[in-house]
Amino acid sequence: MNAFAHHFSFEFRNGLRNRSLLLLNYLFPLSFYILMGLLMTQINPLFTKTMIPAMMVFCMLSATVIGLPNPLVEAREAGIFRSYKINGVPAFSILTMPALTTMFHTIIASAIITLTAPWAFKAPLPTNWLAFILIALLSAFVGAALGSLIGVISSDTRETVLWSQLIYLPSMMLGGLMFPSHLLPAGLARLGRLLPTTYAMHAFQNLALGEEVGFDPLWSVLILLASGMLAFALAIYLFNWDSRNTTPRGHRLMALLALLPYAAGAILLP
Repeated sequence: MNAFAHHFSFEFRNGLRNRSLLLLNYLFPLSFYILMGLLMTQINPLFTKTMIPAMMVFCMLSATVIGLPNPLVEAREAGIFRSYKINGVPAFSILTMPALTTMFHTIIASAIITLTAPWAFKAPLPTNWLAFILIALLSAFVGAALGSLIGVISSDTRETVLWSQLIYLPSMMLGGLMFPSHLLPAGLARLGRLLPTTYAMHAFQNLALGEEVGFDPLWSVLILLASGMLAFALAIYLFNWDSRNTTPRGHRLMALLALLPYAAGAILLP
């Protein structure tokens, strides 16, 4: 337990001391939140209704999918994981600690948004707080799992940017953050179901905000949970202690299996 607390404390403080992580955990998402509050609420009044969950999901995307992979790749390249292996630290712990601390940072940033948005931008608070908290934790877990998987399969930091942006940029346009997914053309709405943000926003709207939009929101919860667990399990299975390891446990294209729940949702859900 002491080792766990020490490792958690180290990773948490690293998220505040490291300039890049501080930017992605707090400065960038909170600045974007203020900008969207000033602009989007004037351009699109409907944005105010979903502003809190949308900006929370944006914080989680920035911290996990963008911010989490690079430190994993850099630590592997620097040989830090080899020293962990020598000292008996399992791969599960190496991936779990950065994921947990990143989730913790996103929850803090999300709390700031939830507390300030009603006062600053007249954004409505959730009608079901239990569902709101549980979906927020689930969304953070899914983002952390995907970020861990990207960090494991990427050969260098330039590659992490490629994989991260393949999730991040479409999520901004098609994932229900800027405007509800049900307002998109049918083809684009179906394409957006390949993204975790679509299901996160759908669950928030139906279960936390009390709106009745689209299909049964429990499917969104199940898809997010299945994808998060699958992504993290794949990250552990594909984990490499050393970039010079010539006998990996599996091909990195196996990471695409983490998209199967989203593909099933895109194909099967009405």
